[in-house]
Amino acid sequence: MSDLLWPGDHRAGDLFSDAAVVAAMVRVEHAWLTALAGSKLADITVPDLTGLVTPDDRPRLAVDAESGGNPLIPLLKLLRARLRGRNTAAAGWLHKGLTSQDVVDTAIVLCLRDAHDRIRADLRTQIRVLIGLAEEHRETRMAGRTLTQHAIPITFGLKAAGWLTGVLDARDQLAAVTFPIQIGGAAGSLAAPTALTGDPARARDLVAATAEQLGLPPREPWHTSRAPVTRIADAFVTCTDAWGRIANDVLVGARPEIHELIEGAAEGKGGSSAMPNKQNPVHAVLIKRAAIAGPPLSALVHAGAAAAVDERPDGGWHVEWATLRTLARRTAVAGSQTAELLAGLRVDTGKMLATLHEARPGIDAEQQSITPGVSPDHPYLGATDEIIDAVLARAAAGPR
Repeated sequence: MSDLLWPGDHRAGDLFSDAAVVAAMVRVEHAWLTALAGSKLADITVPDLTGLVTPDDRPRLAVDAESGGNPLIPLLKLLRARLRGRNTAAAGWLHKGLTSQDVVDTAIVLCLRDAHDRIRADLRTQIRVLIGLAEEHRETRMAGRTLTQHAIPITFGLKAAGWLTGVLDARDQLAAVTFPIQIGGAAGSLAAPTALTGDPARARDLVAATAEQLGLPPREPWHTSRAPVTRIADAFVTCTDAWGRIANDVLVGARPEIHELIEGAAEGKGGSSAMPNKQNPVHAVLIKRAAIAGPPLSALVHAGAAAAVDERPDGGWHVEWATLRTLARRTAVAGSQTAELLAGLRVDTGKMLATLHEARPGIDAEQQSITPGVSPDHPYLGATDEIIDAVLARAAAGPR
């Protein structure tokens, strides 16, 4: 899967593709069928459902999803038709006790979890590189800037520690989200599973058994309480916020008149169609793009949650699916690009120092107002070392 108008989309691979969504829905149906058989409710041999749907089926499933408003309905029809000739009893038990929202929600959660795992892996790479930058450039002097103007002297190590702080915030928020199963039956009461088992406790056991097979935590039905997906969306945007800040600093530092930061070079990277002299900081540009696009996507997921009504939302639920896919894939792409940007980043320490010297005496004005007459060669770096140490300690102590 790739998107011509979102350069780099190929980095997300099969994450949240149509193939991945279909496979996830089939996994949910298989897990539920296995739970029914394991509870002795269904006297069946549980078939392998994965081979019943082929890539050739997906275009038709996409078209047929319109008539019922969700992709599970045509998929279920296809699975039953192909099972009947092979395992009639299993075909009769397939999906029994579930509703389409159960399967779609849980499949979406599985796809989100896959994206989450990929993004966390890239965050680990980013953290490792940023630790190195903060330590290596602890003493690298440069001009600090506020509101686009020179402020006071800082070190690039402090700036790298600031980047690292944002990435650690993203890491911690991602580590805190959960990916719960969503099974509640037609109106979120587990009525059908309870009728099948004759016991509400056994109905809940079916949900727990299905969750265990899928590696998801059990939870009470959240048909119209959409915090699980809004939290995940917010965590993804926390990532793109942090990466956007890094990209913005690189874009400023890479300007020819500043030239303090340089993106790593690679064959064909950063070229122009008309100006062979250019070496554009293309990864920083594409990361900034993702950071700009992320918040509206998360807001749309929240808007869907706010529109929830009755026992199944009429449109608010439906708007989540493609929005979450777009946000997850774009976050995964930006995470990969940020890891690569940081790994190849070149720091021109000589240019940083030259800019700092050229900014004097104005850049020393605060120091002179507090300690008049002090030499500008006297460090005015405050608690820089302590701040860097604290950030590095947090990086070492946090979740892996």
